[in-house]
Amino acid sequence: MADNEAIEIRVERVSQLFNMLDPFPFRDRDLDADAEAFIVDWARELPPGDPIHIIVHLPAAEAGTREAQGLADALTHAFASRASALSAELRELFRIGRLSLVIGCGVLALCLALARVVGEMAGRENIAGFAAEGLLILGWVALWRPMEIFLYDWWPIARQRRLFRRLAAADVAVRATRPGEAAQPMHAPPFPA
Repeated sequence: MADNEAIEIRVERVSQLFNMLDPFPFRDRDLDADAEAFIVDWARELPPGDPIHIIVHLPAAEAGTREAQGLADALTHAFASRASALSAELRELFRIGRLSLVIGCGVLALCLALARVVGEMAGRENIAGFAAEGLLILGWVALWRPMEIFLYDWWPIARQRRLFRRLAAADVAVRATRPGEAAQPMHAPPFPA
């Protein structure tokens, strides 16, 4: 693995990567929103089929800590949790889509029946034709939301879930930096301290 194919982050402390208000133990904490956004933005730029490598640069004293040793597990857990949350969101979206489809089909059937009745009762007068056409349009519009869900809305969620699963499987390495090394440019700009 070449470093230019990795997501590189430079921080002073491991704790900068995690939400400090989260009461859970270190391994179970949520990522800091800025840290997550930084990693996810860079991961989107990597080729979709390639494995992801994350290199965290820390001062030598911090790189030897227990938190630094558990960083790979903590990042895996954080991204796996996000992927799991997106799976739940996708299931909920499809549940809403199924319910919307049942309602939409019911509305369509009712509108078709009413349009036929209105058309037969009033003959072919302009107002009756207008009402019948309006009912047909209303019936088809009732199917708009379920079709939107099943055709388009799920793609971005599934794509994001796939990215978080890749990040959960990422190879994470911790590298100790020397004091003069902080000014060296990296492939990815350093994460703000």
